[in-house]
Amino acid sequence: MLHRFSPSCLAPNDHFEVNSAHIFNLLQNTQVLIRRVSSLSIGLVLFCVSSTYASTPLEHGSNSRDRNSSPHTKSKSHAVRPHRYIDTGTGPKFTLTPALKDLGEGLAQEGHLPRAWVFQTLTQAHRLNQIKPLVLPAGVGFKKNWSAYRQRFITPARVEAGVAFSLRNQDTLLQVQSRFGVPWNIVVAILGVETFYAREMGHFQALDVLTTLALEFPKEHPKALQRQAFFRSELLALLLLMQEQPNVQWRSSYAGAMGQAQFMPSNWHKYGVDFDNDGQINLFQSESDAIASVANYLASFGWISGMPTHFDLAQDPSDIENSQELLANDILPTLTLTQLLEHHVELNEQALKHIGKLALVQLENADQPPTYLLGTDNFYVITRYNWSSYYAMAVIELAKEIELATPTPVKSKLTQL
Repeated sequence: MLHRFSPSCLAPNDHFEVNSAHIFNLLQNTQVLIRRVSSLSIGLVLFCVSSTYASTPLEHGSNSRDRNSSPHTKSKSHAVRPHRYIDTGTGPKFTLTPALKDLGEGLAQEGHLPRAWVFQTLTQAHRLNQIKPLVLPAGVGFKKNWSAYRQRFITPARVEAGVAFSLRNQDTLLQVQSRFGVPWNIVVAILGVETFYAREMGHFQALDVLTTLALEFPKEHPKALQRQAFFRSELLALLLLMQEQPNVQWRSSYAGAMGQAQFMPSNWHKYGVDFDNDGQINLFQSESDAIASVANYLASFGWISGMPTHFDLAQDPSDIENSQELLANDILPTLTLTQLLEHHVELNEQALKHIGKLALVQLENADQPPTYLLGTDNFYVITRYNWSSYYAMAVIELAKEIELATPTPVKSKLTQL
């Protein structure tokens, strides 16, 4: 309890008799009060400091997943996880152990980098033990829930921010849409889901993350060797970026994704675009570069201009004959209209006009009946950004809400394509 220091504490009954005993008692009481206030102040400071590190900013699942061009992997292996608070404090620095020496020698040779610089850089990295559990698959029994996942990203605040982002970047969006053929609202929605328009770009040093995962990836992961090799290659890509742009603070998510677009370092090289022509790809500060880079990424994976992303299905899954057979290929479009009709899938008029193959996609809703849809090639392209059908639908739904909320004159301008 805090005590206020007032005149009444010094002079009860408005009278102050000056004598040595009174003064002595007064000084004693004053010293006790000062000690108590000092202890309380120190306690409050320590509490605030510990709270800062114990309750770190929320790390969203969407802004931290791996981006690469590996063959299709079923999205069921990419769990829709709940929010988790992540300790972003650092650990001890790595030392020049035999394992680190082997890693450094290999990276220096493969990247044609100065050997001494590589060793010096890697020994500046901190071991982040707190991120290791985060790269493991979700535990057995975890129930995926599309409805809950949707509520995380389709919020009034995110829609409002998406509209504001579209308004201030409408000229860039129009140019990028014309050049790459990707709809403006899909690009804006991806940036909204990934980083809430640069508000949540990650709180780790990318060097710490990638060195930790390249050296000490959790062995209990079912694909530990494959994943460790992936992070090793991303560490090399990061070192190359650090050589090219030594003054940049390369901050990332807990899996090494960086910037507004949450690109892994290798994708920064492959798909990053210097759209504002300032001589460098800057996905941290440049909204123009981020917009163009997202569109370039989707276009590179085969985005087809004018094709819908999906078709809704309202029928009961029990009415679909051998639905598990149709679901076997998950989000990969492999089914013809004939195959779908043979299994008694009810196709709406739009779907019947579709040219190309489709995927029967199932979105689980915990204990409630699942949601079904037919994904097109463009739906699959969005999942190349993040290997999850839930992620793709969140992007699509947010894109729709942003378009609806955008003022008509701007919307008309942007939908020229």
